[in-house]
Amino acid sequence: MISISFCIWIVILGPTYRGKLMKRFATLVLPILTLSLTSPMVIAQTADKAVIDKFIAAQAKREGGEEPDDVRETIEGDLNHDGTADVAVLYTIEGQGGSNNYIQYLAVFVRKKTGLVFAARTPAGGKNRRSIDLTSIKDNVMYFDTTGYTDRDPSCCPSIKGKTSFTLTGRKLVEKRR
Repeated sequence: MISISFCIWIVILGPTYRGKLMKRFATLVLPILTLSLTSPMVIAQTADKAVIDKFIAAQAKREGGEEPDDVRETIEGDLNHDGTADVAVLYTIEGQGGSNNYIQYLAVFVRKKTGLVFAARTPAGGKNRRSIDLTSIKDNVMYFDTTGYTDRDPSCCPSIKGKTSFTLTGRKLVEKRR
């Protein structure tokens, strides 16, 4: 309401005062408006990330491995038919017990009034199994591109392109290969 009145006032006063008033408006009012509009969203995203980070860190510790930087894939969409955006996370844990192994996991966190809550997890890919990339969520289904191994592929380099999907059914993730 203040910003609309202020803009009308600037137009009425004419060009003499516009520069000074606009500068003052920009330095005083715009930061306050920006913070008031974005803060709840930033806080929610930070809380969501904290829940996910804590879950993955605990699993990595149990397995004696670690999550590599910058490979986690996260996407939002309704997964439990309640009309609220939940979160699907595809992440990797590597070096279990000092090995050179890695496993890709799919985890789902559903949104409750208190924030994100873990719902289900399953191994979805990994070394000598397949590589998997999270592509989208549509109609409560998570879609993935996959790359599988032939008998002659080395461990580093699967070559068979494919697709798969997962649904959250109760507290389980059910895969349907396409």
